[in-house]
Amino acid sequence: MKLVVQIPCHNEEETISKTIKEIPRQLKGIEQVSVLVIDDASEDQTAAIAEQAGADRVVRLKEKVGLAAAFAAGLDSALQMAADIIVNTDGDNQYPGEEIGRLIEPILKGEAELVVGERRLAELEGYPRLRLLFQKLGSWFVGLLSGQKVRDAASGFRGLTRDAALRLSVLGRFSYTLETLIEAGRKGMRVAWVPVRVNPQPGRESRLYKNLGQYLARSLEAMARTYSRYEPLRVFLAIGGLIFICGFGIGVWFLYYFFTAGGKGHVQILIFAAVLIIIGFQTILIGLLADLISGNRKLLEELIYRMRKLDHKDSNRGS
Repeated sequence: MKLVVQIPCHNEEETISKTIKEIPRQLKGIEQVSVLVIDDASEDQTAAIAEQAGADRVVRLKEKVGLAAAFAAGLDSALQMAADIIVNTDGDNQYPGEEIGRLIEPILKGEAELVVGERRLAELEGYPRLRLLFQKLGSWFVGLLSGQKVRDAASGFRGLTRDAALRLSVLGRFSYTLETLIEAGRKGMRVAWVPVRVNPQPGRESRLYKNLGQYLARSLEAMARTYSRYEPLRVFLAIGGLIFICGFGIGVWFLYYFFTAGGKGHVQILIFAAVLIIIGFQTILIGLLADLISGNRKLLEELIYRMRKLDHKDSNRGS
């Protein structure tokens, strides 16, 4: 059983060495532990320091692609390294390396395909309460979209089986955390949650977003895009149905006005109602078409999964 710990990072020269050195090289049930660093076009010495600190493989991306794409590149590289289990952690040393053993326990026991470390943020001194509230609301909403109970949607400390890594398709550029949870839920993967400690990071600003408003906007965008891929009919039916009902309601009001007030004037209201009804109906038709396309996409995903499985199997034999 081989474990690959992947670390996507950008400009983490101050913390990457400590992060790598804290990763345990011997774990119960694991024969080999390897460290993989994905350097997202860092402008400092992150890659060089990672190699000096003992990383088994450093993948240097020529252009900055963002956390989500770096995470996906890490999965592909970990599979090429013949990983049976993949753990993703952050290069800023937020997650203690000693927690990796607890994180992968549900996978070793065959209880889960994806395990997420549930951060104990409420226990951190000085952690913003407003931020904690938004994270709880966000986790609840992601759980609603994924069809599973979600405890900490934004946690990047995760363990995956080889098969789960082959099935996941990360298409966004902002962050993989929300997207992969929704995808895992819609694909019926078994997801487990393990409470983990986090190292306090006083004064450190996020590399993903400038402010909370930007984070919320980009998170909502990622959730809407991912959920629409798997449930397009529900999304378009809700939007189209709302528009149709508004148009129908306005039309009923106009008819009432027409028969009670003699039918003079306000023809523009009737036109507006007709336009809304037509737009709503067309949106519902688009939803039906998108649902048919979604069915074909699921078949293509299964085909891609089998091709990736064969491709990585052949590459492992040659390595």
